Amino acid sequence: MKKLFALLLTVAMVFSLMAMSGSAFADDGNTLTVYAWDANFNIPALKAAEAAFQKVHPDFKLDIATQSGSSDVEQAMTLAGSSGDVSSLPDIVLFQDHFIQSYVADYPDCWQSLEGADINWDDFGAEKLSYSTIDGVHYGAPVDNGTAIFAYRTDVLEQAGYTIADMTGITWDRWLEIARDVKAKTGFALLSMDHSGDDLPYMMMQAEGLSQWKDGKPNFVGNEPFQRIIEVIVQGAKDGTILLANSWSEYCDQTIVGNQTAGVMNGNWIIPTIRQVADNSGKWAITTLPTLDGGKEGYAANGGSSLYITGNCKNVDLAKEFLAYTFGGGEGAMETYDNALRDGGVITCCISAGQSDVYKEGIEYFGGQAIYSDIVGMGAHVPVIEQNDYHYTARTYIGNAITNIINGADLTTELQSAQDQVEFEMG
Repeated sequence: MKKLFALLLTVAMVFSLMAMSGSAFADDGNTLTVYAWDANFNIPALKAAEAAFQKVHPDFKLDIATQSGSSDVEQAMTLAGSSGDVSSLPDIVLFQDHFIQSYVADYPDCWQSLEGADINWDDFGAEKLSYSTIDGVHYGAPVDNGTAIFAYRTDVLEQAGYTIADMTGITWDRWLEIARDVKAKTGFALLSMDHSGDDLPYMMMQAEGLSQWKDGKPNFVGNEPFQRIIEVIVQGAKDGTILLANSWSEYCDQTIVGNQTAGVMNGNWIIPTIRQVADNSGKWAITTLPTLDGGKEGYAANGGSSLYITGNCKNVDLAKEFLAYTFGGGEGAMETYDNALRDGGVITCCISAGQSDVYKEGIEYFGGQAIYSDIVGMGAHVPVIEQNDYHYTARTYIGNAITNIINGADLTTELQSAQDQVEFEMG
């Protein structure tokens, strides 16, 4: 009975996913079907690419099936891969960077490579390509830039006697000193994070050019830089200079939009949240991340996705041409990304596309700083570090360890516990 129920559920889910596509996957030689999510972010970027490609292919149509989230796409690939039948898939899917390598390994028939596409891969940062390049083969065309920024309220810094230059290229110890001073003089914290999905340790380690993983295993215990980073977060939380929110909504609505913090460090996709407070226009600026020993600017990334051709695509040449011309840095890349930025806030991963006049415009909200051009430049410097399919599992257990350490538990003991739990889940 259980097997029958599981089979019926799988069939129902397949039909549901097919219905969500809103099309019969028309094979007219000019149409490509796509699964993607986020009507305010990724979908405008895809529509911008469609319009750009239509300049050279007037009959081209992108049939976009908007999913409720990335998990819908992951589920579609899992069902197709598990069943051995890819016929329910669209031609192209948007897929999260952190998950792609395991999905290609587990379900190789679900994907087709981008080898042979007219894409200058040197026009992208090495870190971004490290996700979608598997055994030396390119599978994905990068879409959204996940480069991390550290944004500060310059008016709050000024009240405490500091400038954005004082926050650039500094050590985390110096950052803690300034943060305590800012807190004492203005009442503002200088950083916050959603602690239910705490990305601070990952970004801080990447800014060092280091990873939480070593040779495919969690590397928490005995990892001296990692331990120092955890100590910074714990100290900031105890000082009240780093606010660890209990949820994503608390992080966004209370700490950022609610004006509890004068600093935000995250992937640049956090910018629209920062900009929700109209009264703060002209009072923000962005820079790079601090590092443990200073003397350099820290570069990291958090989040991001790429477009992949599925095993069901019958017109692979058209798909490659479309991706190369638009997101891949071809003749339509600037038009694609200029409009994607205007309409959805999507920032290019393609370095040359980030040189357009639109990207070079000073942004009033950020005091006239050309933040989008700066972000593309920063993205080119993000170091490649070891990644792992259990990235989010590690994030959960490290977050729990941080909570316990703040409450008085021993740091080494907690890191050992977190490492043991991740290793257990990895089997």
